[in-house]
Amino acid sequence: MRDFDLTVIGGGAGGLNVASGAAQLGARVALIEKNKLGGDCLYYGCVPTKALIHSAKIASLIKRSKEYGLNETNISFDFKNIMNHMREVISKVGEHDDPKRFENMGVQVFFGDGRFIDPHTFEFDGKKITSRKFVISTGSRAVAIPIKGLENIKYLTSESALELDYLPKSIIILGAGPIGLEFAQVFARFGSKVTVIEKMGQILPREDKEIADALELILKEEGIDIYTCVDVDQVKQNEGLKGIEVAAACSGQKKTFQADEFMIAIGRAPNLEGLNLEAAGVKIEKKSIVVNNAMRTTARNIWACGDVTGQYLFTHVAEYQAGLVVANALIPFIKRKANYRVVPWVTYTDPELGRVGLTEDEARQRYKHVKVYRYDMKDLDRAVIEGEGKGMIKIVCT
Repeated sequence: MRDFDLTVIGGGAGGLNVASGAAQLGARVALIEKNKLGGDCLYYGCVPTKALIHSAKIASLIKRSKEYGLNETNISFDFKNIMNHMREVISKVGEHDDPKRFENMGVQVFFGDGRFIDPHTFEFDGKKITSRKFVISTGSRAVAIPIKGLENIKYLTSESALELDYLPKSIIILGAGPIGLEFAQVFARFGSKVTVIEKMGQILPREDKEIADALELILKEEGIDIYTCVDVDQVKQNEGLKGIEVAAACSGQKKTFQADEFMIAIGRAPNLEGLNLEAAGVKIEKKSIVVNNAMRTTARNIWACGDVTGQYLFTHVAEYQAGLVVANALIPFIKRKANYRVVPWVTYTDPELGRVGLTEDEARQRYKHVKVYRYDMKDLDRAVIEGEGKGMIKIVCT
C-alpha cells in the first residue's frame, strides 16, 4: 500500500486548491513545498504588486486633489513605509495559507526540495514517500534574456524589485507587458523617472492594438517614456557614475538609455529544474510540462496545473485547472476538459486594461466579418464624476 492517495508538489495557488479539494473528498493527501505556502501570487505577484499599485493610486489622487475641489497639498512619504505596508499585507493575506489550516483539513504538509525516483516515488531531504497519484504545481519564476554585459551589473526583476527599501531616482524597465507596465506606473507615481523599452511594435503585445495604444498615451501623459521596436545590444555600469547604461537599436537607430536602475520584466518560466521528471515519465516541451485537456501529463498517474503547464500564467487559471485535476484524478466516471475560450484577465495599470475573448485582429482572422462597438469612458457619468474619463470600452462581435 502506498503512503498517500495523492501527493501535491508545490504549495502555490494551484497546489493548495488541489490539496484542500482532495482532502475534502477523503483522500490521503501530502503537500510538499520547497519554501513557504502561498506561491508566487502571495509573495511576488498579485498581493504585493496590487498593494503597491493601491498606494501609488492614493498618491496620484492626492496630487490631483484640486481637481476634486480640495485644497492642494504637497504629498510626502517614506518609501520604506510603503514597502513595509506591502509586507504587512502579504502577512495578513498569508494567514489563509498557514500550514496548520491545511493540516486541519487532513493534509500532511512537508517542506523540502525533492525529485522523482519513479512515477510513484518522490524523495526530498533524505525522505521517500510513495503515492498512487501526483500533481505537479511548482509555479514559475522571473527570467532574464541573454544580453551582453548583463552578468557584470546588478539588475532588478519583478521579484527583487519587491525587496527595495529605497525609491530609484530613475529606472529603465525592459518589457512592456503587464508586469513591466504595472511597475512602471508605480515607480512613476512615487516620483521615479521611468523609461520602458519593448522589443515588439506595441506595448502589451498580445492585447488589442487600439486599446494598447490608448493606454500608452495615458502612461506617457503621466511622464513615462515608452519606446517600442527596441533591440537591446548591451548593458554596462556607467564609468565613474552610479547607474546603468543600455545600448540599443530603436527602430533601427542606435540609442543609449541611462538610469540608476535596470529592471528586466520580460516574463516568467516554469520551475522544473531538479524534479527529475524523466524518471517519472513526464514529458517537457518548450520548457513546460505537456498536459492533455484533462490536465494529465504523459505519465498516467501524474497531473499538472498552474504555470508549469505554460498555458495561461494567471492565478485564477491555476485555480481553475486545480478543480479539473481534483475531478479527473479522484472522482470516478467524471472527466472534465479544460476550456480556455473565454479566459478573462486584467493588466492592473490605471486605468486597468481588462479583456475576455478575441482581439479585433484575431476575430477578423477567424471570422472575416465582425462588428466593432466603442464607448468612451468620458461619456460615462460616473467616470466623469470621479474624474476618470480616460479610456474606452471596445466590443468585438460577429
